[in-house]
Amino acid sequence: ITGSVVLDGREVWAEVQRGNGKIAIRTIEKGAMKQYVVADAAALSNDIRAKGHVAVYDIHFDTGKAIVKPESKPALDEVAKLLKGDPGLRLWVVGHTDSVGTVEDNMRLAQARGEAVVVELVKSYGIAAGRLKGYGVGPLAPVAGNDDEAGRAKNRRVDLVKAP
Repeated sequence: ITGSVVLDGREVWAEVQRGNGKIAIRTIEKGAMKQYVVADAAALSNDIRAKGHVAVYDIHFDTGKAIVKPESKPALDEVAKLLKGDPGLRLWVVGHTDSVGTVEDNMRLAQARGEAVVVELVKSYGIAAGRLKGYGVGPLAPVAGNDDEAGRAKNRRVDLVKAP
């Protein structure tokens, strides 16, 4: 027997099998897969050299906030390694949002997030402030649709753009 139920907004599937005098129950909770891959400094450098910019998806913020969350550390470690490995590199740190909310609020939030990443790199990693400048473009440069959570998640990112 197989069936599913929605509990507190979570979809749970159960399978019950009987055989060999035993009953086996298997449950599976549907959910988004967690990503554990963080771009490394070499990959970031390659994209910046080839395209002039790179998207960093592993810098996290709470909804509507511009405080860099602690789980962003592995990504920030790699950005700092990139900058320390190329002392002449200057970057624009560009915050992006999805399209939920007003354009004006998202523009302010994206700007604050770009600046927050700069502050974190300067304060925690000793990167010279003159090498970085925070900007925000809010929802104006999506890389995916905003009609579902998967697309919105791709649009919430920080881009590193090679500055002159």
